[in-house]
Amino acid sequence: MAQAVKETSDFPALDAVEERVLNIFAIAWHKGREITVLEAMKMLPGISESTVFRRIKSLRQKEMISLNMDEKDRRTRFIRPTERANDYFGMLGNCMKKAQQA
Repeated sequence: MAQAVKETSDFPALDAVEERVLNIFAIAWHKGREITVLEAMKMLPGISESTVFRRIKSLRQKEMISLNMDEKDRRTRFIRPTERANDYFGMLGNCMKKAQQA
């Protein structure tokens, strides 16, 4: 079921690294954490910082995340989920519930 959600035309195709990055971000967001781009680049051991940065850019282009400037320090950008990302995680959550009920 989760694969069907991922293949839905409502959501862009994500490669394995994009999906992993987005899932790591989702865990932090769920805990109420704000993530800066610099922090994000160091959150995934085993994946180079430049690869994570490229995936952040591609997730932004796919409208799954937004980058918002810190009001106090204009050099800092926070990564936040978009409505599209929230819908994506909501649909995945519904699939998990259905799978548990089956």
